[in-house]
Amino acid sequence: MIGLEPPRLVRHIVSRALKSGATDAVAEVYLGRERRIKFANNEVVVAEEREEATVSIFVAIRERRAAISINNVALRNVEEAVKQAVRLAKMSQPADVYAPLPRGPFKYDRRLLRAEKIRGDPDRLIDAVEAAMNAALSEGAKRTAGNLIYSSGKSWLRTSGGAYGVAEDASIELSIRAFASDEATGHLVSVAAREEDFKPEEAGRRAGELAKLALNPVEGEPGTYEALLGPMTFANLVEEVGRSASAFYVNAGFSFLAGKIGENVSSEVFTLADDPTVPGTYGSCPFDDEGIPTRRNVIIEKGVLRTYLHNSTTAKKFGTETTANAGLIAPTPFNLIVEGPGEDLDKLISGIDDGIYVTNDWYLRYHNFQTGDFSTIPRDAILRIRRGSIENAVKRLRISDNMIRIFKNIRQLGKERCWITWWEVDTPVYAPHAVIEQLNFTKPAL
Repeated sequence: MIGLEPPRLVRHIVSRALKSGATDAVAEVYLGRERRIKFANNEVVVAEEREEATVSIFVAIRERRAAISINNVALRNVEEAVKQAVRLAKMSQPADVYAPLPRGPFKYDRRLLRAEKIRGDPDRLIDAVEAAMNAALSEGAKRTAGNLIYSSGKSWLRTSGGAYGVAEDASIELSIRAFASDEATGHLVSVAAREEDFKPEEAGRRAGELAKLALNPVEGEPGTYEALLGPMTFANLVEEVGRSASAFYVNAGFSFLAGKIGENVSSEVFTLADDPTVPGTYGSCPFDDEGIPTRRNVIIEKGVLRTYLHNSTTAKKFGTETTANAGLIAPTPFNLIVEGPGEDLDKLISGIDDGIYVTNDWYLRYHNFQTGDFSTIPRDAILRIRRGSIENAVKRLRISDNMIRIFKNIRQLGKERCWITWWEVDTPVYAPHAVIEQLNFTKPAL
């Protein structure tokens, strides 16, 4: 039990923090419900439901800051968490600058305060899983596995700056992996925040198609190839660009975009916006963690880096204004949208003479954050393209390259785009296929 209704609870937390010596305080309460279905070997194996209740607390004593999140939200536990947050702030290393929380109140876009309609009743969710599995099997898969998560909830945010907002959310995520054999797999997702955008059958069908194409893989030869990156793979790289645009990581020396404002960091066909103001999208949000109304920010415009993402503290340090991307410690993107001209998938493939189609990847790791040198392991269907056609499947390759080099080598983007989130991609990315002029492949370690 919470003990206080959420509107009173967030007010109480802020008041307690200020009385305990904080100069700034933010409280957020989230109450929600999650339904989760897991399936394997073409059968539902787990169907469970749980209630969610979280209290997030941020306090600052001028330059000293701390944040705490708890799931046990009884009033006694909340008050203890406030005390602990203040104690941690007093012990923390001071930031370089102090920026008080922005002064509200603020007005928010009403379209973003309410969740779009999306069905989450248990029978409908089971039907969606079965539709995805059957679609994959009809394309040649022998078995399927994956999960579906439906969540809905409501959050209350209050700050000592006078901001107050209440927002609903609802979303559904289906992740399906299809197996034509133990080595031949395909993976796709369907992610939606409104009913008409949820397409489980399409995700299952495409996963099944990829699994069938991946049959009988041969050892891949390391080298530099033209590359076609599927939306799952490209979304992973795009998320890294969004993360690296955070002024916190730029300042900390963990960004390959540091010092590059106004410079070309990608091909001119590539534009990247962070836009949480699009209603009915998975990452839409009316306010950031400082209570500031969110806005569209163009990070890269036709290849040129235009902005970093800021909260009030990083904005003061960089001599600019917040972009409404708080993250009270580290600014973060909400909703990464790839823009730019696109071609049909068939045309992208037909334009590749000697290439590799990477449909998915995992375990992306940096060798050097500042330069953007990294590696990642392709997974699921890896397909060899010769003279404009998919010729066969390959296996055992690693991508070892550089982020800036890859984005500057984008030749074309796909016309069709889809929302991607899954284990490797936390931030929603609206991603197309992408053709890379040159991409370096090596052999993975045994």
